[in-house]
Amino acid sequence: MNRFFTDTKYAISWGILGLLVVSILTSAFLLAKTGQVLDDDEEFPNSIMVTGYAEVVAVPDIATFSFSVVEASENVSSAQELATEKANNVIDFLAEQGIEENDIKTTSYNVYPKYEWIQPVCISEIGCPRGSNELVGYEVSQSIRVKVRDTQQAGDLLSGIGSFEVSNVSGLNFEVDDEESLKAEARSMAIDDAKEKAEKLAKDLGVDLDDIIGFSEDSGYSQPYERSYMESVSFDSMGGASASPKIPTGENTITKTVYINYEIK
Repeated sequence: MNRFFTDTKYAISWGILGLLVVSILTSAFLLAKTGQVLDDDEEFPNSIMVTGYAEVVAVPDIATFSFSVVEASENVSSAQELATEKANNVIDFLAEQGIEENDIKTTSYNVYPKYEWIQPVCISEIGCPRGSNELVGYEVSQSIRVKVRDTQQAGDLLSGIGSFEVSNVSGLNFEVDDEESLKAEARSMAIDDAKEKAEKLAKDLGVDLDDIIGFSEDSGYSQPYERSYMESVSFDSMGGASASPKIPTGENTITKTVYINYEIK
C-alpha cells in the first residue's frame, strides 16, 4: 500500500487498470439494456402506415353574405338611432323577401369615439400654437350576416340591399347547409382508400396485416364557391344597384385525409 503512494508509475498503472475495468463493465451493461429494448416486440411492433384520401362534390344549397351599416353623429344616442333605423329598414326588406328571422344574425356591434386633429391658425407675432386631437362625435357600426336558403334569390337580395346605402356588402359564399354529413361520407371513402392501399402494400411486401394500432385524420377541408359582391353588382350614381346580378352557385368540394397504422403479423 505504501508503494501506491510512493511509486508514481505504480500508482498510474493501477489507476489505468481500474478505469479499464469500469469501462468494460459499463459497456456490458449498456449492451444488455439495448438488447432488451430491441427484443421487446410489444413496444416496437413491425407496422406499416398508409394514407387515405377522398373528395366529395356537392351543389351548394344555401348562400351567405354580410352587410354593415355605419353612422356618425355628435353623440352616441343619435349615432345609434341613425344606425338602428338603417339596419332595421334592411332587415324589414329581407323579411319581405321571405328571409326568416333566425337566418339574420348580428355578428358585431361597435361604438367608437371620433377624433379630429385641430390645428389653430398660425399668427405671425406669436407663431403656430400646438394642435390637438379633439372629440368631434361618435361612430356606430353594426355588421349583419344573412343566410339565404333559396340560392337563386341571392342576386335580387344583393341588388335590393344596395339601394339602402349600406356601408359594405361582402362575402357572398355558396355553402352546403349540412356539411357534417358530407364530411362523414368523405371520411368513410378515405378509410376505404387507405384499406385498399394497405392490402396492396402488404401483398407487395409479402406480409400479412394484423390489427390497426393507430388512426388519425385531418379536420376536413371545404372549398366553397365564392363570388365577390363588388364584382357582381354595379351601382348607379344614386347609390343603388343598377341590376340584379346573375351569380352561378357552382360546386363545393369537401376533402378528407386519414392515416392508418397497421401492425404486421
